[in-house]
Amino acid sequence: MKCSNIVFLFNILLLILTPLAYASDNSGATAFTQEDRERLIRLEVTMKEFKESVDKRFEQVDKRFEDLREDMNKRFDQMMNFLWIIVTIFVAIMAANIGFAYWDRRTIIKRSTDEAIARIEKEGKLTDLIKALRELASKDQNLAEILRKFHLL
Repeated sequence: MKCSNIVFLFNILLLILTPLAYASDNSGATAFTQEDRERLIRLEVTMKEFKESVDKRFEQVDKRFEDLREDMNKRFDQMMNFLWIIVTIFVAIMAANIGFAYWDRRTIIKRSTDEAIARIEKEGKLTDLIKALRELASKDQNLAEILRKFHLL
């Protein structure tokens, strides 16, 4: 219940009990009538009902907090799973990208080496040198053995 209801009930209690504290008869004893007793019983019943309703409210609020906590935990778990999925996708893309770059560089280096060798051979200087060495190897046995060793003869 609201705080204003509690203050209101407290004021009612003070209004009821204040006259009882100052009421007295000629002998100095406090006068306590049947009406006062009934009023106190009603007040006690009202306070007990109020206490029970407050307890019920607190239980409901506690249950709502527990439900909210469970919902927040589930949502947090969903977000963590989503982040793990994003990280996994990112790692897979990066691994594929690095693998492609490595493959591409290796392929280009091999192709450029083959093209350079073919160009050198095509220009004829190396080919002419090998022809000259083969012609000389027909007269020199040592050179012929060396060229055979390197599969040039």
